[in-house]
Amino acid sequence: MTCTALCPTHTPPTNTRVSAWTLPEVRFALAALGLFALGGLAQVTGQPAWLFWGLYLACYIAGGWGPGLAGVKALRARSLDVDLLMVAAAIGAAAIGQVFDGALLIVIFATSGALEAVATKRTEDSVRGLFDLAPPTATKLTADDDEETVDTSALDIGDVLVIRPGERIGGDGVVLAGASEVDQATITGEPLPVDKTAGDGVFAGTVNGTGTLRVRVTRPAADTVIARISAMVTEAGASKARTQLFIERVEQRYSVGMVVATVALFGIPLMLGESLQSSLLRAMTFMIVASPCALVLSTMPPLLAAIANAGRHGVLIKSAVVLEKLSTVSQVALEKTGTLTEGTPRITEIRPLAGSSQDELLSAAAAAETPSEHPLARAIVAAARDRGLRVSAVTDFSSAPGRGVTADVDGDRVEVGGPGLVERSDDAMRAIDTIERRGDTAVVVRVNGSTAGVLGLADGPRNGAAAAVAQLTELTGTPPVLLTGDNERAAARLAGELGIGEVRAGLLPEDKVAAVRTLEADGARVMLVGDGVNDAPAMAMAHVSVAMGRTGADLTLDTSDAVITRDDLATLPAVVALARRARRVVAANLIIAATFIVVLVTWDLVGHLPLPLGVAGHEGSTILVGLNGLRLLRESAWRKAPR
Repeated sequence: MTCTALCPTHTPPTNTRVSAWTLPEVRFALAALGLFALGGLAQVTGQPAWLFWGLYLACYIAGGWGPGLAGVKALRARSLDVDLLMVAAAIGAAAIGQVFDGALLIVIFATSGALEAVATKRTEDSVRGLFDLAPPTATKLTADDDEETVDTSALDIGDVLVIRPGERIGGDGVVLAGASEVDQATITGEPLPVDKTAGDGVFAGTVNGTGTLRVRVTRPAADTVIARISAMVTEAGASKARTQLFIERVEQRYSVGMVVATVALFGIPLMLGESLQSSLLRAMTFMIVASPCALVLSTMPPLLAAIANAGRHGVLIKSAVVLEKLSTVSQVALEKTGTLTEGTPRITEIRPLAGSSQDELLSAAAAAETPSEHPLARAIVAAARDRGLRVSAVTDFSSAPGRGVTADVDGDRVEVGGPGLVERSDDAMRAIDTIERRGDTAVVVRVNGSTAGVLGLADGPRNGAAAAVAQLTELTGTPPVLLTGDNERAAARLAGELGIGEVRAGLLPEDKVAAVRTLEADGARVMLVGDGVNDAPAMAMAHVSVAMGRTGADLTLDTSDAVITRDDLATLPAVVALARRARRVVAANLIIAATFIVVLVTWDLVGHLPLPLGVAGHEGSTILVGLNGLRLLRESAWRKAPR
């Protein structure tokens, strides 16, 4: 048994917003209502019976053929559908001469279905409308520097695009030339346009401002951030929460029991001498009011509405299951670099050893770090370029998460990593101690097996990080835990600034896994927030994982359960609070639906519940729980979430 008005097969998802009047459920409901009104007018004005009977039967066809056909298809698939039962009840009413009641049932049922279809379409539009943004065509430069218009679906890595003022960018890429401001709120949620110059990354679907840009495509069309987001949203819409799956498992057994009870409620009183009309009406009314339509619709509308609302604010939640997990988080674990900090560290000290100069040390380290995407690596490379140093090409590059990088640079084997690289060097240990005593991060550079020097780097906390930590503490009842591969002093200093009580520093990726496993073993449901790359093993271990996305390359849509594209820590407590509110709405919906069923069934069994009133109660409860869930689409649902 399903409620087909909220089933995607009845309102196919599209990528464009459509008017409610174009939905077939709305058109047929209006036709049924019009025919019912004409039939009622003919009946009360004393017109021939054949006329108002004909109008009522036409109402049956207009409002009932679609649900009836869907019900027959479901029956062929060995599944009972409430639509088929409703149509059968209406036909039964006509069979005993109560064609008015049957037509009224059809009108109320069709109107309910139309309202549910409109509500569902609104949810689908809110979700898909966020990401249906990539332009169909783009202006591409040919090898002869001529321009040609091509389909964005045909773009590939290395293509160069011309983006003029006001145009949408056709692909993910890097600016080669030009300067402009780009509105990328649809991807990151940032309210203001972002300045873009040569070397900056841009996203497909974002809007160029007043300048002209030349952009080199860095991702094929199928792998752009917006394409992956769209795929993820589709997956989220198709997913089912555990509560929904449980209801569906119970539903079929309940449906069989309900049909058996309906037959008994019709047959037993009939055998005991009750009239055919009375027995049939009571049984049909029971079949309608006992249907669990509202129960089935209690879970997915609020969960999908919350997913859509979060998406509008830069939080991409992969599935309804993830949303449920977010609602049960009891402990938050935060990674340091790029999560609690700005992720843009700067060089604070360069200490060469073994006779090398500062420029030689920094140049070697920058060359080795060039292929790396780690924030510390980017800081080292940026510092070298700011000094105008030559950054050589590298070969045989390798990276060990949590340990560092190794590469061949101009014939030398260069290693860049943490203090663990140092072996028996008093000078190096003193340099590391001095840097870490200040709370900075020490990075060791080795050349051909010997320690060449130590770099000091510092990274400040994000704006709003302390407020986010305080809100997470209030939500979960437990202060967040800081998990970092950085040194104890730097981690402790940051934790003190932000109000974090527990710090676990100097962790390798496997150590973070062990830390999460320990927290989970103690009964905590851990939400791990990190960059999604070095933290991937620990993210897989956590109850739920969230990645902070700073650039297109860093949007780790594949390794985490949710991604914060806005790169704003304030969204963390907001999304947890929204998930909890969605869980409360689901619980309220289940209570509302169950209460309606119990009251209406009891009324029908111990008293006399009129068929139209039973239909109105059943359909009313269905609409009520659907609209209650869709309240989570409103902007106020997000604004009020942290409170």
